[in-house]
Amino acid sequence: MALLDELSGYEFEDLMVDVFRHLGYENVRQSARTADEGRDVLMEEVVDGRRRAVVVECKHTDTVSRPVVQKLHSAVATYEYDGPRRGMVATTGRFTGPAREYAHELGDGDGSVELLDGADLREIGEEIGMDLYNGRIEILCEVALWPTHPTAGDYAPLLEVVDAIENLESASVPDPETTLELEPTVRVSGRTSATFETSVGVVHSLDETTDLVIRADREPPRVVRSKLRSLVAGRTAPRIDLDEYERNLENGFDDLDEYERNLENGFDDLEQSRFGRTETGYKEWAIDKFQAIHTTTVHYTGDNNVDYEKTCTPTQSDVSIQSIEPVYLPCVRSRLSLGEYNYRYEYYAAGPSWTETTNDLHRCVHCDTGGARGDGPVTYCSNCGSINCDDHVRTERLEDEPVCTGCAVTERFALSRKYFYDEENLEAFREEYESMAFHEKAMENVPLAVGSVLVAVFLLVLLAAAVGL
Repeated sequence: MALLDELSGYEFEDLMVDVFRHLGYENVRQSARTADEGRDVLMEEVVDGRRRAVVVECKHTDTVSRPVVQKLHSAVATYEYDGPRRGMVATTGRFTGPAREYAHELGDGDGSVELLDGADLREIGEEIGMDLYNGRIEILCEVALWPTHPTAGDYAPLLEVVDAIENLESASVPDPETTLELEPTVRVSGRTSATFETSVGVVHSLDETTDLVIRADREPPRVVRSKLRSLVAGRTAPRIDLDEYERNLENGFDDLDEYERNLENGFDDLEQSRFGRTETGYKEWAIDKFQAIHTTTVHYTGDNNVDYEKTCTPTQSDVSIQSIEPVYLPCVRSRLSLGEYNYRYEYYAAGPSWTETTNDLHRCVHCDTGGARGDGPVTYCSNCGSINCDDHVRTERLEDEPVCTGCAVTERFALSRKYFYDEENLEAFREEYESMAFHEKAMENVPLAVGSVLVAVFLLVLLAAAVGL
């Protein structure tokens, strides 16, 4: 069994915990590593609707004899559990004839002892993706969070963004070019329990359970930021079984609704990144991370009334990994073409929840000022397709619609600059302006006209005062 034979007894226990989790056992955990009374791993199973405890002895030896099975049988009988229970011995080697005979005499019901030898482990390894040549477990993930489409279904993130843009209706938005990438993540839950003592007694202790969400697409692994963590860690987020999806794709999706069967067709490209490490590799990385998280410096007073400080770092054996859950996190990238401009809108999705990473639609194309959800509102220019802040949008003189300062044709009339969609509209207004009466032309610059009236009134008042009226 190659490197499995080179594992220590504790390392073999760690490996078997991962194996049992993959096999579907629940509440899998290791017992204390001192005075374990023959119990290395404790877990539960549900059989015919009844929950049953399973007490496991892990033996990293060439041969397991009858006394080991007898000892475990006694440990099972004395194990405090409110319900039925049975035992299991797992070994990298083989069982002697008397050991197998004793287990056979116990039967296969409550109180029984199941035997797993090296050959059994090899078969299990093939079933769950365990690489017996390096003692590691490969990640075989077939689950993804639901990839919310940007413009389809009950939740449409891109259309929600468009609704906040003035002068742009979501119904008029063309279908964006959209790609979907399934990015690997791993959610690890670990319990750190440690006690630190000096000559004066216990100076620090901890017993904490911590969750990490790890980006697992490339080296090195890294903890995801808080917003993405909430997507991955949310237990209620809808999920897709990718393996089932592939089967339904082949069978015509008879049991899925229209939106589900358009998952692949709704995206222009679908990519699935690979996990960068094995599950065992992420487990080892997480243990190091938990050690660092829970390292602290404490201050205490010694017997001689002298103040001391001690850095308390949990050992690897102080950390117990309780669960490892791989899941693909959908990253949706859209490219929306409006007139002369292309806008990116990207987000991570988990059903009705999503987190934006890129939003060009709420920024002015001229000055990159944030709008709508940033520094102020933004307005769409249907003449060229630009998104503009208030400083770069005007009202078109003839159409009375928004036009941006970048595409508008301009000319001064009555000392006021006017904005037009094109030369044709400018020429049309020139003709209209020429036919206007004087007061109408003056009104093309309202502030100037009002100012002129105020000046005239002021001069009349001065004249009246001068003549004694």
